[in-house]
Amino acid sequence: MVCNDDGIDSPGIQVLAESLRELAEVIVIAPLNEQSAIGHAITMHYPLRVTENFKNGKFFGYAVDGTPADCVKIGIRNLMKEPPDLVVSGINHGSNTAINIIYSGTVSAAREAAIMDIPSIAISVTNHSVKDFKYAGKVAKLLAKELAGKDIPLGTLLNVNVPDVTEKEIKGIILTKQGKSKWDDIYERRQDPYGKDYYWLTGNLLEVDTDIETDQAAIKNNYVSVTPVHFDLTDYETYNKMKKWGIEEVFNGKKD
Repeated sequence: MVCNDDGIDSPGIQVLAESLRELAEVIVIAPLNEQSAIGHAITMHYPLRVTENFKNGKFFGYAVDGTPADCVKIGIRNLMKEPPDLVVSGINHGSNTAINIIYSGTVSAAREAAIMDIPSIAISVTNHSVKDFKYAGKVAKLLAKELAGKDIPLGTLLNVNVPDVTEKEIKGIILTKQGKSKWDDIYERRQDPYGKDYYWLTGNLLEVDTDIETDQAAIKNNYVSVTPVHFDLTDYETYNKMKKWGIEEVFNGKKD
């Protein structure tokens, strides 16, 4: 199954579907409209509508007027006759590294599949005005083929970021960790033609990652970054530290 957050008419998802069709049967189930940075939102208070989408007169896939996570849920539960062997989300316009992993609709589609115990990949190109998706499609096909039969833990997805450079400029593919770079953002106040204020999110990424084994540093050095990601958000170091505080005894009346 192929999904994304840029919408079913995005050129990235078309290249991804074409690349993966060289390996297996592909079904496209993607948002009707762009859903970038929507995170893991799901639709609860209005009905979802699903329409068939055609390219050049041929059936391409299903368009869902919901979020990326909605697409995966309804795709697996309702539209597909049986669960897919793999869900691939992308190819996204713009990188999804460091803190962006939390915001990303692309990653969230893959995460929803992982929650449903289905192996998944999220793949992005590090430019919002991508010159060519073909190499990223090649990487997606390579990883999909490599994942077949591999023992990836349930609940884990692969988050992949491909530098927007020529294939000759790519230095290699490396396994990475999520970086710590984050956005220094602000809502810039502007005025509409009627003199009324409105706000537009803007800002810059504060790049603090220098270790080549972190996703943001890897892509800056023209490496394809592959990061295993899971949805257990427990801070185990703090958990073990708080165990020593005796905080449970305080709240249970066993300690003054």
